[in-house]
Amino acid sequence: MSPAVTLLGPQRRPTVDHALAGVEPDAAIATVTAGWQEREHDDDELQGLLGGRGVNLTLHERWLDVLERDPEYAVAEREHRTVLDELQQFYQLRLDHALRATYAVAQRHDGHPRTREAALADALAVVNVVDQQHVARVREVHQAFYEAWRPHERDEVAEHRESVRSVLASSAALVVAGGHVGELVRVLHLFHVAPHLPARVIAWSAGAMALTERVVLFHDRAPQGPAHTEVYDEGLGVVHGMVLLPHARRRLYVDDLTRMGVLARRFAPARCVVLDDGVRVDLTDRGGLPPGSRVLGTDGRITSLEDA
Repeated sequence: MSPAVTLLGPQRRPTVDHALAGVEPDAAIATVTAGWQEREHDDDELQGLLGGRGVNLTLHERWLDVLERDPEYAVAEREHRTVLDELQQFYQLRLDHALRATYAVAQRHDGHPRTREAALADALAVVNVVDQQHVARVREVHQAFYEAWRPHERDEVAEHRESVRSVLASSAALVVAGGHVGELVRVLHLFHVAPHLPARVIAWSAGAMALTERVVLFHDRAPQGPAHTEVYDEGLGVVHGMVLLPHARRRLYVDDLTRMGVLARRFAPARCVVLDDGVRVDLTDRGGLPPGSRVLGTDGRITSLEDA
């Protein structure tokens, strides 16, 4: 059965304890703080919110242990990461040209509306092809790596996978914190978390993004200047038909309706879901969005789902 999933906004003012209110008071709660990387064990505040019931899966530490105990695999993984980084760079080059053309078309207000709409649809189709081809290439590279190195058959990985499975089997819920989304996606896949999820899953920020079918990176307000929103990798696939946007109002030019409209249309029919501070989204039994969820409309405005 699919778990009941709750998506939370950033936890500057924590709400994770309220999201777990229905969990048995004595039940263990598995946690993932691997996105914090070297600070993975700095989870005292989270443990306090969980009433001391948290059992940290220590996925980052487990990954480092695998690399240390299996040097051959460590070299292969570094080479694998280099290939993925190169793919991302070439994708960014292609995406830059495609999105610049799309924005240029979207900003035109002269001419016949029907002609402009057709031109915009064609420009977005090119962006979609660039995105889809990139996802396919990344998938191919991952498959080739896993077929060549078969991590699940290596003693070090298999040992940790069994330990993680055991903790998840005895836990009433899984809590996935934010941090570095690339790190989260890597270790969640490596240690095979998705097939062993408990009945409840609560995640926020990058942790929520890692649950989706495709992880989408965005940052209009980066120090070096606006960056194009880009597809990064496939997530766990627990959350379907959504692109999650944590810190949306801090990271996106939400007042730029043209830019936001292109973002919403680019990933349609998936919904671009706004996860700002204080937001809580309890997915329906079928994994859908409940009424009142805040999403980007194709007009670029943030709106409640029932109005979209």
